[in-house]
Amino acid sequence: MKWSREKSLTVVYFALYLMATLTIALHQPLNDTYPLLQNPPDEHSRYKVPLYICEHGTLPTGYEEELFSGECRWTYGFYTLLPYMTQGYAMRFAALFTDSELALLYTARLVNVIQGLIMAYVILLLGKRLFEDDRVKWLFCFLVTFLPQSLFMHTYVNPDSMCLLSTALMFYGLVAGMQDGFSFRPCVLLTAGIILCALSYYNGYGFILGSMVLFVACFIRKEGGKLRYDWKPFLKKGIIISAAVLLCIGWHFVRNYMLYDGDFIGLTSKENLIRSYGISRDTYYSEGKSLFSMLFGTTFFLKVALSFIANYGSTTLYAWKIVYLFYLGVFALGIGGAFFGRSTGQEPWREKTWLRLFFHAAMTLCIVIPFILLVRYAYATDYQAQGRYLMPGLIPFLYYVARGLEKLPLWRKGGERRKNILWLCSMAGIAASLLIMVYVVALPRYLEVTVL
Repeated sequence: MKWSREKSLTVVYFALYLMATLTIALHQPLNDTYPLLQNPPDEHSRYKVPLYICEHGTLPTGYEEELFSGECRWTYGFYTLLPYMTQGYAMRFAALFTDSELALLYTARLVNVIQGLIMAYVILLLGKRLFEDDRVKWLFCFLVTFLPQSLFMHTYVNPDSMCLLSTALMFYGLVAGMQDGFSFRPCVLLTAGIILCALSYYNGYGFILGSMVLFVACFIRKEGGKLRYDWKPFLKKGIIISAAVLLCIGWHFVRNYMLYDGDFIGLTSKENLIRSYGISRDTYYSEGKSLFSMLFGTTFFLKVALSFIANYGSTTLYAWKIVYLFYLGVFALGIGGAFFGRSTGQEPWREKTWLRLFFHAAMTLCIVIPFILLVRYAYATDYQAQGRYLMPGLIPFLYYVARGLEKLPLWRKGGERRKNILWLCSMAGIAASLLIMVYVVALPRYLEVTVL
């Protein structure tokens, strides 16, 4: 019976993901659609990068005229290029069989759909390691994969999809290493995650920092009532991981250094290009307004919260109010339970106090740093109160939500019947929220316009 339920849920899990992502990827428009912009955020500008790679077979610089979009005087060629490389070379392969512009666009989007599918599989494996109760495991998997905004990231041309996959790989590698020791497989997964993150999205670098903190802590040992550090395995594995990461990501930063006069990251060169056109962007900082006025004198937090849950199109398509109320309620209960609920004693590292402390410190970094970067960007560069910038911290945040729900008295003290009812209601709420956003809110709007 247990095996049958597990198999059925697995089929539903992947089928729902593919159904929802393919619906969005194949129907949302690429270009601006006035008066309601239904195209994904900046996709028309981002898509020019893989299209350039497809047509030329080489990587662009940030100064390529082909990458400019209208009056926008900068390009995505200054940013990390690995996500666009995977899409561009997939498009180049597809171009061997068709010259359809629509087919090339679909190819680029489907690369991200596949990355999201791999992430969904990694999340399923991660859930098995994190939670003993299968119901909580599935609740965690559904929360991560089917949060409408999380799923949206895998349906259009962007670097966020690869970044989300990279955080899943890093998280899984760390948890596997904490439980089984850092053998070959956890080290490979952790290394792959760091590489993908470093080459996909600068906002995700906080997860790399958190991973490094936790990796270092995993070699603390307690023997005879005293703590000691296993330097030999730490150096052996740490050096190998570091060397592999530097070898795989070094080309990007060396290339930037050579192209942009020593600018390793490339973003300073982007800003210099904008200023060279005499363009100045009004921000709270440039206008002399305080950070406090931006955070608490506007609807900043509300916009971030809503767009973290569900906000499609160019931040124009919102879900029903009940969807936001459902998720805000789940988040509030989960975080409340994580802080104040009684422990179930099921955390895999519960007996290792020092490791548990480092785990929570590392996960806090992974959650907080994207928020700090979002606030800094909104205040000093370009006011965009968008929850999608918080996605690098999604998995640890929803881990705490799921763990907190498990620690609530309503769950912990309930019998099996009550637990099953609560679990089924929660899973149904997550699935219904996604279906409402995709098929009731977004799809009817998309069908009003052509894809190209």
